[in-house]
Amino acid sequence: MRWWLGVLVLLLAGCAAPPVLLQLSPASLGRSMQMQQQLLVTAGGRSQALDVVLEVDPQELRLAVLGLNQTVLRLTWDGRVLEQTRASWLPELVRGEAILSDLQLVWWPAEVVRAVLPAGWTLESSATQRRLLWQGQEVVNVAYRDTQHVDLLNHPLGYQIQIDSVEQSP
Repeated sequence: MRWWLGVLVLLLAGCAAPPVLLQLSPASLGRSMQMQQQLLVTAGGRSQALDVVLEVDPQELRLAVLGLNQTVLRLTWDGRVLEQTRASWLPELVRGEAILSDLQLVWWPAEVVRAVLPAGWTLESSATQRRLLWQGQEVVNVAYRDTQHVDLLNHPLGYQIQIDSVEQSP
């Protein structure tokens, strides 16, 4: 019986920060962007390398995630509707909304992100780092090693993404 109390405390602690999912328009990026990326996603002590193609223009964001020699996930976002095509074996925990939010936290201008944050949330930003805070506590840390190498750490969900990008000419 006592272990249930421990599980309940952990679940409540994990829910202390209400989720914030960014849903910014593609146009709010302020430019067009085409990138090829290699991601190293680490969660639960396991790592998975993925290749990503990301394209953003004022009308739409398009993302393709490739892994294990197949397309794992495709997303399109026009600022209103998020369409997803997923591999049948992809866990439901991998949500397109969260991927879109992480992308926008990393690449969209800080002032655009700040403008849509709900009450209690703040974004601290410098040339080398972004910190998304809930009531002063860091929830997500984005470290910019340089313009092509970024590390994202989501504390409550326990995952880290190393992003190595090559931007293509649009």
